[in-house]
Amino acid sequence: METKRKQINNSFYDELHDMWKGVSNHPIALLCAENKVRTPWIAGQIDQFYPQGCTILDIGCGGGLLTNPLAKKGHHVTGVDLSVSSLEFARKSDATGRVLYLQADAHNLPMQDETFDVVCAMDLLEHVDKPDLVIAQASRLLKPSGLFFFHTFNRTLLSYILVIKGVEWFVKNTPKDMHLYSYFIKPSELRTFCDKAHLEVISLQGFIPDAKKWSFWKTAFSHQISPDFSFCFSSSLQTGYIGYAKKHK
Repeated sequence: METKRKQINNSFYDELHDMWKGVSNHPIALLCAENKVRTPWIAGQIDQFYPQGCTILDIGCGGGLLTNPLAKKGHHVTGVDLSVSSLEFARKSDATGRVLYLQADAHNLPMQDETFDVVCAMDLLEHVDKPDLVIAQASRLLKPSGLFFFHTFNRTLLSYILVIKGVEWFVKNTPKDMHLYSYFIKPSELRTFCDKAHLEVISLQGFIPDAKKWSFWKTAFSHQISPDFSFCFSSSLQTGYIGYAKKHK
């Protein structure tokens, strides 16, 4: 008999409200720290391919940490998420007033084929039951030669210790089952999902907390995410990793 897979807890996103920014005792602060490094990198890559601006879809946009900065740069941005309260925070934080926010399931997105130049799935693939279907949806919505950006976690012992247990041990108010080891995705699996969806992985690199900085160790001792807690790129794919793929013409 097949063992039923334990379900990940995504309900906590509806409890965040204004905690999307300014909080230090919740793991969402780590997401904010990620975006301080990740968003400029994504924006820079997009500028290389679309210097005049483009259409962007952010799947699992949460509180708009990526969508709103990209809109400020002049891109035409759409964000989708299942969490109503997260979408509300994203809308009121949109200084441009131009981002289109929609409630939608990442497995079945209500947009026409080949609508976007860029699709993003940041910190999303490890939160869905069928990441391969989400990637297939991203490919369907991309125009030929469009870009698919992703960030997720490798399924390794080190990743389990740092991303799951480490956060539970050292960050207050960590929701139960916020991450589950079985939902983590090996880079080889992600490449296979992309290949099947007619996407070629162009860039792949590690993305990890910067343990060289005192802010990393201060968090471990204080159980609060320091405002200067930071992430950095790495050659190792053993924990978190980030990259992008290009849709075939």
